[in-house]
Amino acid sequence: MKLSPEARSRLWDLSLVYCAVVWGSTFFLTRQALSDVHPVTLVAYRFILAGLLSLPVALFFRMKLLENIRDGLLLGSILWILYFSQTVGLKYTTAGNSGFITGLFVLFVPLFNWFLWKRKPSASQVIAVIVALSGLWLLTGGVKGANAGDIITLFSAVTYALHVLLTDKIVRKGVNILTLSIQQFLLVGLVSFVVIGIFNIPLRVSSVFAAGVILYLTIFPTLSAFFLQCFAQRLVNPIKVSLIFTLEPVFAAVFAWTIGGEKMIPASAVGGGLIVAAMIISELPGLKLRLNNNKNANGTGV
Repeated sequence: MKLSPEARSRLWDLSLVYCAVVWGSTFFLTRQALSDVHPVTLVAYRFILAGLLSLPVALFFRMKLLENIRDGLLLGSILWILYFSQTVGLKYTTAGNSGFITGLFVLFVPLFNWFLWKRKPSASQVIAVIVALSGLWLLTGGVKGANAGDIITLFSAVTYALHVLLTDKIVRKGVNILTLSIQQFLLVGLVSFVVIGIFNIPLRVSSVFAAGVILYLTIFPTLSAFFLQCFAQRLVNPIKVSLIFTLEPVFAAVFAWTIGGEKMIPASAVGGGLIVAAMIISELPGLKLRLNNNKNANGTGV
């Protein structure tokens, strides 16, 4: 059965929500695992395993692994800064501060989109970003007493926004998504191992739990979610992508309140509601256009 354009659009939106769910699940898991593995080592194992697990598929289909290598190296370099800063920062700051600061990428996306490609955000997108940021602030409790970890984590927000925008630009050229992803995975893993060698960082993983977390991070938020993000960004507006990704701290809070056993804070629940409201606001122009198209097609009011 052939899906309509609207149905395909909704399907890709749902795939991005899935990304937000699995990425949201990583906060409390990663923070707990960091007591048994160095943050750079965790990043190294996570991405080198993702690259190696993807290689057999690429070799089976005889893909050219060096195709568009400059794009892969560019995105991979940004991705390394993103995960290095986020993981190291999470070791020195609270999960709440990390969630809010990382979530600031939703502010940087329209700013970079404007300054780099002169794409001025619409009024509804500006309002949606403001509402989303307000929701993030309530959800995480805001930034209280900034420390070194907070400053390190800020780099992840900046590079997160750059990665979303550059991925959007590159994947729309029709590049091979699997090849592009493998290039990034391997680069992040190899650079991390170089850093490990230079600074004599221990390679050990001292608990079964930490090893399980690394395996989980490899398969779900890295392999499956990363591929879906790249495919979805061929069709979904980058600002809309960034707004959907603000659901990440919402799901992080849900996991903390359920699996993590943390007490639900009313202000955090309100913040999550504001983030959902921001997504609805961002959709209003498209909804109005679809209603007008239906009205013109039917010749009657809707």
